[in-house]
Parts: sequence; structure tokens; C-alpha cells
Amino acid sequence: MPDDAQLLADEAKYCSFGDTVHYVEHPNIFAHCEGSYMYDTAGKSYLDLQMWYSAVNFGYGNERLNNVLKRQIDILPQTASQYLHPTKIQLAKVIAEDMKSKFGLDGRVHFNVGGSQSIEDSLKLVRNATHGKSLMFAFEGGYHGRTLGASSITSSYRYRRRYGHFGDRAQFIPFPYPFRRPKGMTAEEYGEHCVNEFARLFETEYNGVWDPKVGESEYAAFYIEPIQGTGGYVVPPMNFFKGIKKVLDQYGILLVVDEVQMGFYRTGKLWSIEHFGVTPDILVFAKSLTNGLNPLGGLWAREELINPTIFPPGSTHSTFASNPLGTALGLEVMQMLKETDYETMVMAKGAHFLEGLKDLQKRHKEIGDVDGLGLALRAEICTDDGFTPNKALLDKMVEIGLSGDLDWKGKKMGLILDVGGYYKNVITLAPSLHITTEEIDQGLALLDQLITRAKNA
Repeated sequence: MPDDAQLLADEAKYCSFGDTVHYVEHPNIFAHCEGSYMYDTAGKSYLDLQMWYSAVNFGYGNERLNNVLKRQIDILPQTASQYLHPTKIQLAKVIAEDMKSKFGLDGRVHFNVGGSQSIEDSLKLVRNATHGKSLMFAFEGGYHGRTLGASSITSSYRYRRRYGHFGDRAQFIPFPYPFRRPKGMTAEEYGEHCVNEFARLFETEYNGVWDPKVGESEYAAFYIEPIQGTGGYVVPPMNFFKGIKKVLDQYGILLVVDEVQMGFYRTGKLWSIEHFGVTPDILVFAKSLTNGLNPLGGLWAREELINPTIFPPGSTHSTFASNPLGTALGLEVMQMLKETDYETMVMAKGAHFLEGLKDLQKRHKEIGDVDGLGLALRAEICTDDGFTPNKALLDKMVEIGLSGDLDWKGKKMGLILDVGGYYKNVITLAPSLHITTEEIDQGLALLDQLITRAKNA
């Protein structure tokens, strides 16, 4: 195999940079992974606290899931999506029955090859069910993907700027950000205030979204992440979504829940929306459905929106949708989740990790906020006033972590972090759900070392 220098030179010459984000000047090349760790070509270990943007919830090299993939390759590795195979039907049934048990609604499952593609399918479903309405609500700080349709409901203009507009851009509504809420408000008061600001749009026809004479909204659906992912793992007040759903129901607007990053027990529930006590009309999932071993995603929608009469065969299609490698893995993931009390496990580990982050916060005034739900955790890096965003400090932390030069019991190792947030100053922590207590403590010790070095650099 060529050495790292040759590989990086070849990358610079032959690879599109359009699908790559290099967070450091000299990118790492990884050759192996196992459990909670990545290993570079020299064999040095890096504790991974982001697990491929929460795609690998069940750990790298998960033997049980890897073996399913190996077996399926020898049984039925591929078939055209026009044909049926057992695990597609079984996986759809498991997900639909789970939704029925939780939300009391009949529905169906539709597969595609990933999160953005499944969001695209949901947009088609919404437009079809609302007689062609193309306007959506979405949140400031929300992320739903970078395909053309998905980027139209993603709040960052950066993802759309070069490509013009191929559809209607969403109207972006403020998401409650408890750490940066107005002074004098409790979190619950702030949540209620944000709901009231949204509801105000429907007060008169001149607010631009509602025609009171015919009782119709110009907007078809509201796309939400229950906990913002790329936006910085922001956890809203618990009363917020109940208030939003009440407004949506009053004005006949669909609720589409994006669980691509927070699904499959990242927050201690199969779906993060379960924490908030509201029922979705459509729910989109991907990433950890296959533990990152196959690009499979999909959506669940209630029967009235997706039955074959209203959404007939051929309404949308992808060659690799519901491929047998992916559906076999997804079915095994759902079986594994059924056998183990992931809720108790994840909430306990998350509480331990959050307690450690709070301890770090006491010792580093640059950590302005820590919060989390389950093993979706955040640490907001600020200046020494504990509030002003400090992107430069976090960038330095990421660089040092990826240098592989941290000390751990006499050995050199690295730490992989993810950067998020409105100001790109938030460490978004998404470790393996199988991370051990010892590995959490190791991560906290390395974070302590990391921020100390970055401040002194």
C-alpha cells in the first residue's frame, strides 16, 4: 500500500473535494476500526466520540451485525427493487408495528438509500398528500441533507448558494436555544414564547401563511429535528413540541420528524420524538438502521398519506432502495434492540458522561454550556466569559485531537470530535451506545487535556 504522503498527494490530484471536509490541514488516513476506536496506518488509536455522525451507534466492527452482512452476501446479496425479498417485508412490519404500539396509528414503511434521499421521498409524499403544496416550515439551525430538496429545508444558505433555487425555500422558524435564551425567562417560559411566536403567523391573513376566509394554510408541513444535530445538539424545553403540534393540528399542517441522526436510541429512546409526547405524521430514519454498514434509510407515514390509492406504485423509486444487504442488517438491529434494555443503558451512560462534562465545566470557564439527552451530548466552547462563541479554540482542540499526540498512560493517542452549532463552537458528542464507563472516563480525561493544551497553544 502507498504511504500516507503518497495517498494524500494522490487525493489532492484525483479526488473531488466537493464531498470531503478536512477539519485539519493534514488529514488523517485511517486503516482499521474496532469498538469505540479508529486506528491510523501506523496503528495509533483514536477514541471516537462522534461515531461517523451517529451512523455507528452500535460500535465499529460489531461482530453480530458484521456476521449478518457476511451471511447475507452468500444468500441473497442483491435483487432488483421491483422484486420482493423476505427481510424488506419483515423490517417494514417491525417498524410499522412499533409505531402502532407507540402512537396508535396504522402506517407503512418506504425505503431508500440514505437520509437525504429519504427526506426527498418525504417531500414527494407531502406534496402529493397536500395537492402539490411546495412550501414548508423548518427550523433555524436545522439540517436535513444536501440534495436539492433537502437543502431547501436546511437553514444554511451555504448549502444552496452555488446552485440556485430548484424549488421553494422553507420558511425558517427560530428553534428554542436554552443556553442563549432571553434573560429573565425560564426554559419552559422560553419554549412557550417560541410557540406563541409561531402561532402569531396564523393570526391574520397579513402574516403571510394563512387564509382565514377559506381556512387554508399555504404551508404543507413542518420539518423538525426533535434535537438539532448539526445545529449543535440543542435540546429544546420539554413543553415546546406539544405547543407546536397543537398549532399544526389546528391549521392542518403535517408534522415530519427527521430522526436520521437521533434515531435508534441515540437519546435513550428508539425515536427522540418520544421524549416530547407528540405524534408525527411522517418519520424519516437512516444512518444507524444498519450501523453504517449499508446506506439504507426510509420513512414511516400514517396510512392516510401513503396507502397505495394515494401513493401508488412508482411514485418514487431508487435502484438500491430496500436492498437485501441493508434490510437484513436493519432487521437484525431491530431484533438486537428488542433483546436489550437500551433505554436504561443509554440513559445511565449519558448521565455519567454529562456529570463528567459538568465537572470539566467547573474547571474550564471556556466551557459555557453542557447539556444532553441520553448519549447525544453537547459542550459549548466560549471565551473566558463563558458565553461568547469561541470557534478558534474549538478548531485548535480538534486539530490537537487529530494529531494523535495526547498522553494516555504512557502512550500517545488521539481523540475524534465533531464540530457543530450555529457558531461552529459546539462539541457534539455521539459516542457508541456500547461505550464502556472506562472509555467515557478516558474521553473526559482526554477532553480535559485537550482544552488545556488548546488554551496554552
